[in-house]
Amino acid sequence: MHRKTVYVGMSADLIHPGHLNIVRRAAELGEVTIGLLTDEAIASYKRLPHMTYDQRKMVIENIKGVSKVVPQTTLDYVPNLRRYRPDFVVHGDDWREGVQKKARESVIETLREWGGQLVEVPYTKGISSTRLNRAVQEIGTTPDVRRTKLRRLIKTKPLVRLLESHSGLTGLSVENVSFESESGRREFDGIWASSLTESAGKGKPDIEAVDITSRMNTLNDILEVTTKPIVFDADTGGRPEHFQFTVRTLERLGASAVVIEDKVGLKRNSLFGDEVPQTQDSIENFVAKIHAGKTAQITEDFMIVARIESLILNKGIEDALDRASAYIEAGADGILIHSRKAAPDEVFAFCERYLRLPSQVPLFAVPTSYDEVLDDDLAKGGIDVVIYANHLIRAAYPAMVEVATDILRYGKSSQSKSRLMPIRDVIELIPGGN
Repeated sequence: MHRKTVYVGMSADLIHPGHLNIVRRAAELGEVTIGLLTDEAIASYKRLPHMTYDQRKMVIENIKGVSKVVPQTTLDYVPNLRRYRPDFVVHGDDWREGVQKKARESVIETLREWGGQLVEVPYTKGISSTRLNRAVQEIGTTPDVRRTKLRRLIKTKPLVRLLESHSGLTGLSVENVSFESESGRREFDGIWASSLTESAGKGKPDIEAVDITSRMNTLNDILEVTTKPIVFDADTGGRPEHFQFTVRTLERLGASAVVIEDKVGLKRNSLFGDEVPQTQDSIENFVAKIHAGKTAQITEDFMIVARIESLILNKGIEDALDRASAYIEAGADGILIHSRKAAPDEVFAFCERYLRLPSQVPLFAVPTSYDEVLDDDLAKGGIDVVIYANHLIRAAYPAMVEVATDILRYGKSSQSKSRLMPIRDVIELIPGGN
């Protein structure tokens, strides 16, 4: 007698009794195939899973009642359903609303093609994946786990979004802020440890005036309260011998990447362009610095990203492409193309030419000046990582000045109350503060 077949789609990042109830019910109906969502499928509508696909597959294969595990490469079940034509699909009843509602409707419609049936298991009370994930976040992460995340994100997502942080509190903002859209939850994927905003937060100019020891102390503040990958802005990187120590320190702490720019001399902010004296390093010297950093690197996970200043200094796309090729050959794991134009045209023109190079690495962009462009359009143009490099400190300073002025103006603080976060919320924002 032909045994009935059952299909169960799962992310299975944090296994809990709710998952086991679904598998148990599925096994009662027939032979169970788990359609395990790939990292790409999961990242398309929520955060990157804690465990890799292979790790999750190993766990699921060892659950009683599971016959086989196959990859489900999209949130949409239909391609796998048409391939395996199961008699039943089993799922929790919590997908009747929210981001998976449309997926449920398409499952029901597809099963009708061969007389299949959807069986829904009641939601297991007292179990919340959101709470479990929050608990994992509160426990924290390890340097080894955090360091790997950026490469995983670039591999699995069409675009990785980073937001600047210059303190533990701003790190918590990047860690926790999210937006529920029709396609699922949107959040920042990682943290940009900005040289500019850290200098500004200390009231110092952006000329590498904050020494590397002080910057590592700030980085530690951010690392202690976050779990997302961190990309460190190392300005010029200093001398090659000094850059080697920076690489080793960042790698040990768990940073995912370091970005160095191909300039020499007194560091001045790139957005000033040729309005102030700025000198671009020679290709040969910068290649030597990249090579020194790669020689010092211990793990394969850490990334050294070369930031090209050719467009900033009006040297043109051809010069930028020559440098990109040389830096990639020297071992750079990523290229950051920088521009201070108000429109993204020259960035897109560079991307078009870059994508024809025989050898490519992930491409980073910082749309500070060309801020009208949609990040989705940057992704379509070839950008892999977008960095919102200084927005939190730019938002904070005007708000602080406005509140401080009002206290002086009115002789009391009540006029500013509507613009202030309740102190209780501030306390509860900090892990362990309540």
